[in-house]
Amino acid sequence: MLKQLRPALVMIVALTAITGLAYPLAMTGVAGALFPHQASGSLIVENGTVVGSELIGQNFTDQRYFHGRPSVTLGPDPADPSKTTTVPYNAVNSMGSNAGPGNAAMIERVKADLERLKAENPSQPVPIDLVTTTGSGLDPHISPEAALFQAPRVAKARGISEDQLKGLIAEHTQGRILGVLGEPVVNVLALNRALDATAN
Repeated sequence: MLKQLRPALVMIVALTAITGLAYPLAMTGVAGALFPHQASGSLIVENGTVVGSELIGQNFTDQRYFHGRPSVTLGPDPADPSKTTTVPYNAVNSMGSNAGPGNAAMIERVKADLERLKAENPSQPVPIDLVTTTGSGLDPHISPEAALFQAPRVAKARGISEDQLKGLIAEHTQGRILGVLGEPVVNVLALNRALDATAN
């Protein structure tokens, strides 16, 4: 019995050391050497302070900023820590809602978002990504159409021209990967930082 058990235990220990320790450490070292910015979380630092990440959205609610997609990530309820509540863009609890198309709560949320957005810009159709969530709940991007839809609100709140905002949106629109993969997107945090920079 010991004769068969010993090789099995040696293999478990060896594979655990190789795949659970050596390989991850080697890949972390290689990634840190070749892609230091991405390996450290694609953090955005401003005046020595981390203000966000290129990879994780933020919950902008001020009318002077472009808003991201809805997020239904959860976190502890401040009123009762034993319960959870919606905490948008909570990176600790990345998740989608898992709500199907017939879910009453989701339907009500989408209807409320649609009504609010239609009142904000009645002349344009509401882009789908402004009322739907992503699988992770952390997506930092919106479509260029979603950014352009919000331009009249932001222009009015800041007292600047829509044409100026359209130029900023065009500058911050990332094309398809390799020209064919995915769709053009706008990083909301990058756009809002550029917006603040133009005001200075």
